[in-house]
Amino acid sequence: MKRWLFQRRRRRRRLKSKTKIVRYSIYLLRIFTLVLVLDIFYISTIWPDWSEYGRGSIKKTKFIQAYEARQKKDTNLPRLQWKPVPMNWIPKNMRMAVIVAEDARFYQHTGFDLDALKEAMEYNMEHMDFKYGGSTISQQTIKNMFLNPARNPLRKWHELILTVGMEIKLNKSRILEIYLNVAEFGKGIFGVEAASRYYYGVSAHTLSKRQAAELAATLPSPVKHNPKTRTKRFLQRSKKIYRYMQWFGNKAKAR
Repeated sequence: MKRWLFQRRRRRRRLKSKTKIVRYSIYLLRIFTLVLVLDIFYISTIWPDWSEYGRGSIKKTKFIQAYEARQKKDTNLPRLQWKPVPMNWIPKNMRMAVIVAEDARFYQHTGFDLDALKEAMEYNMEHMDFKYGGSTISQQTIKNMFLNPARNPLRKWHELILTVGMEIKLNKSRILEIYLNVAEFGKGIFGVEAASRYYYGVSAHTLSKRQAAELAATLPSPVKHNPKTRTKRFLQRSKKIYRYMQWFGNKAKAR
């Protein structure tokens, strides 16, 4: 009798435990569905009219707007330097340097470079350093154009969705043109034209191969490592990019 009662209580406890798990799972599913619906609504509010970005002048990005907002609060920040120029004003040296430095398979992938992501993860695990993310030029362009600087899974999700949309609607040449005009090259310095004038006193279309390599070397850490600070890390990176441009120019040739 005692054994029977014990087994009965045991079955009841198991049943209650399973019921709790089911209820908890349903609760989580409802929350997930609600978050998903709200996020889809949010994405629909920020979803751009890609036809406006596919032609004409380059629009001011959310990143540049954020800098302007900070500048109004902090007058010690350097003034904004930004002068967008058409693609035919940017020399092939500069296009090649950026592709070699940031995204060697830019013309082959469709917005995401899984090989680069794998390499970045392996490097991060080996060195216990998680600053290399394997982002493509397309992903970086989206981050600059539409997203806030915060680092979280939700922003990464928005980045992925917007990158897919951009890759479908815009050609590679236009994506690269936008990137080269909005990328940060120093505190308050955006785009290759402003960077060329600030660091070298010349317009972008006259940049030499060496100067292009230096500007490309600036991109990962534009405030700390640039042609003005000329840190050891910057010099090593710029030389490496220059060598790649020499050796693999045909492979990663900009169109």
